[in-house]
Amino acid sequence: MSRLLLRSGLRSLLRHPWQIGLAALGVALGVAVVVSIDVANRSAERAFDLSTEAVAGRATHQVLGGPTGLPESVYRALRVELGVREAAPVVEGDVAAPAFPGRAFRLLGVDPFAERPFRPYLDPAGPDLEVGPLLTRPGAAVLAAGTAAELGLDPGDTVALRVGAERRAVTIAGLLEPADEMSRRALESMIVVDIATAQEVLGAAGRLSRIDLIVPDGARGEALLARIRDALPPGAEVVRAEARAEAVEGMTRAFRVNLSALSSLALVFGMFLIYNSMTFSVVRRRTLFGTLRALGVTRREVVALVLGEALVVGIVGTVVGSAAGVALGRGLVALVTRTINDLYFTLSVRELAVPVAALAKGAALGIGATVVAALAPAFEATTVPPRAALTRSHLEDRVRRAVPRAAAVGAALVAAGAALLALPTAGLGLGFAALFAVLIGAALLTPAATVLLVRGARPVLAALLGLQGGMAARGVVASLSRTAPAIAALVIAISVTVGLGTMIGSFRTTVERWLDRTLQADIYVAAPGGGKGHTEPPLDLALVERLATTPGVAGVTTYRGAVVESEAGAIRLLALRMDPRTRAAFSFLDGDADTVWPAFEAGAVLVSEPFAYRHGLGAGDRLRLRTDRGTVEFPVAGIFRDYGTDQGVVMLSRGTYDRHWDDPAVSSLALFAASGVDVDDLVGRLRDRVGAGQEVLIRSNRALREASLEVFDRTFTITAVLRLLAFVVAFIGVLSALMAVQLERARELAVLRAQGLTPGELWRLILGQTGLTGLIAGILSIPLGVAVAAVMVFVVNRRSFGWTIDLVLSPEALGQAVGIAVVAAVLAGLYPAHRMAATPPALALREE
Repeated sequence: MSRLLLRSGLRSLLRHPWQIGLAALGVALGVAVVVSIDVANRSAERAFDLSTEAVAGRATHQVLGGPTGLPESVYRALRVELGVREAAPVVEGDVAAPAFPGRAFRLLGVDPFAERPFRPYLDPAGPDLEVGPLLTRPGAAVLAAGTAAELGLDPGDTVALRVGAERRAVTIAGLLEPADEMSRRALESMIVVDIATAQEVLGAAGRLSRIDLIVPDGARGEALLARIRDALPPGAEVVRAEARAEAVEGMTRAFRVNLSALSSLALVFGMFLIYNSMTFSVVRRRTLFGTLRALGVTRREVVALVLGEALVVGIVGTVVGSAAGVALGRGLVALVTRTINDLYFTLSVRELAVPVAALAKGAALGIGATVVAALAPAFEATTVPPRAALTRSHLEDRVRRAVPRAAAVGAALVAAGAALLALPTAGLGLGFAALFAVLIGAALLTPAATVLLVRGARPVLAALLGLQGGMAARGVVASLSRTAPAIAALVIAISVTVGLGTMIGSFRTTVERWLDRTLQADIYVAAPGGGKGHTEPPLDLALVERLATTPGVAGVTTYRGAVVESEAGAIRLLALRMDPRTRAAFSFLDGDADTVWPAFEAGAVLVSEPFAYRHGLGAGDRLRLRTDRGTVEFPVAGIFRDYGTDQGVVMLSRGTYDRHWDDPAVSSLALFAASGVDVDDLVGRLRDRVGAGQEVLIRSNRALREASLEVFDRTFTITAVLRLLAFVVAFIGVLSALMAVQLERARELAVLRAQGLTPGELWRLILGQTGLTGLIAGILSIPLGVAVAAVMVFVVNRRSFGWTIDLVLSPEALGQAVGIAVVAAVLAGLYPAHRMAATPPALALREE
């Protein structure tokens, strides 16, 4: 490419900084959203990896037991009778420190003398740990030095810990300062104590959470594993440490995939913006390109010039977007972490991870999307003869002739997407691919739909606005090469907003209905901080008895939430001793209530819809569970609706649970008030019966419902943020495109002014055209938005989480979508209208 062409391209960029700036901003926002989600996801993954490494250390295998863990005798048998030297007992659990609200801690109880092969930073012979105080002082604990400094703690300080309903205290006996940077970061939220202290704090006297093993590879290792398995009591099993960690991490995989797919929408909107900007840049210089072609400049040189400009825009936008993405990731990581803590397991993210892969992905997407979006306008600049390039009408004629072909391709994409969505075996990735195909197909159908709608709107606008109304309608079609991409971008943005909003609203309505049905009792009692993938903290059995016999209580349902290992990984169990009124809380998707309940009391289990979906179960099937008596097959009596966890739950009667597991604990209570008893007064009496030193959540039906919906709203906060960011990207694109359309018509509007069109009439003409553009986009976005909502509800959510959601359409929300589209388009016309009205016609004609 000659130096003259390079100077021409540079001059074009410098003379129109607002246009190029908006295009670069669109790229930057799209890249920022993609990078920020990758950064947030990777930060959460990194925190999980560090936490797993800190707890599991170098263990290759782990011996696991039932909900209450393993008896200490199992460890003694392995060490003494089998001679397994590389084995270490562990007692662990999540704890909270009331003095540091919002901070999650992991209590790790270890035998320091067995730790050298597993966790070097806990080696008593090493420089990092002074083992004496940990073993000789009751309640002694050690913290990472960095954590202690952050919390303002020094050796000798006492820290109160809350474990379920109980409070326990530990004393800081020393600080850990591992030389290894990774170990230091892994210990940031860890409180290390000896086995006896951990058992006392967690209320697990004589029990171990697990036993870590290092098993060599090869035949020797297999033989050792066989000996260990033969020596284990019923209900205990050896599992690979890596497999267990992968299973826990996999709990959040669908959640993270959904976030990544939604973030990609912002970049799709950015591509529309880039296409608009580069097309306008080409159209504005059609005369220049035609002249250059007539003077001998080759097509290749013109294409290189346009793509070079696009590359500059892409590089600038990508650099700015990557930096903004890292900054945005700091905010989104808090939302991602909070959702994981609410729904899956306790996770503390103390450091932002910025992987090179995320930045490389953002750069590839940003620059690649810019160049791809600029290909069509670049070739447009060279595919017409030089003489035709000097006239705008030739471009519009070509666009109008291409409308039927674009519509045919769009219809084919929509049909292909629908066919993919209809495949029952299609995975989540294919579902998102089908959704993107439908969206792109709808964008290609937009020009044809615009032409049809304008034909219908022209008489109405002419009647309402007179001559300016008819001209505004004709102007939309006359500039179809510019208005169609702008309308398509706005249609996609509004439809995605409508779709995600409808999906969230439908899900919330479904959950509200489910809560109304499920919360049959008047009062609910539980220990704070339970669930999320771990066996729930128990209530004191004496307290359970006191609360159940409180005057005014007419009925009680007890619950025990536990996690057990199975062939399919960790499974959440819920054992119920039910008041008959609790049965009304269940809505069965498979199985009849008349036969389900007798089978349930006889020993069958009920499984929730997500569990049945993930494991391919139905009523009449059998489920194998590992119990304290060995592996047992339980018949499945029915499938019930449940939105408490996307991992699913297995429910069984308390009698069945007690026959197979040695766990008398109770996690929570549901209390029914006697007739005529005021629920608020009864809540007060129940709180008076709670003993000193215990913390118990006692909530009325209404309070628990509100708390559950609060968790739901927090869960979808990040989705709402992504929806807003995507709309901002699209809005900037529409603003840029419609402003370009109007500024491009400067000469045409100046001619009208010279022929007597007043400034007020000019305002009506421009705002009428932009308003009509927005109205068309709003109308087209409603059916597409409903389709997006249906895909999200019936396909994406179903394949991600296994839930059945009722699709609920809100006429108010659909009307708001049209209003937003019209407002966005009208705002885009304000500046061009002001500029054209304020510019003397002679000056506008002379400049053009």
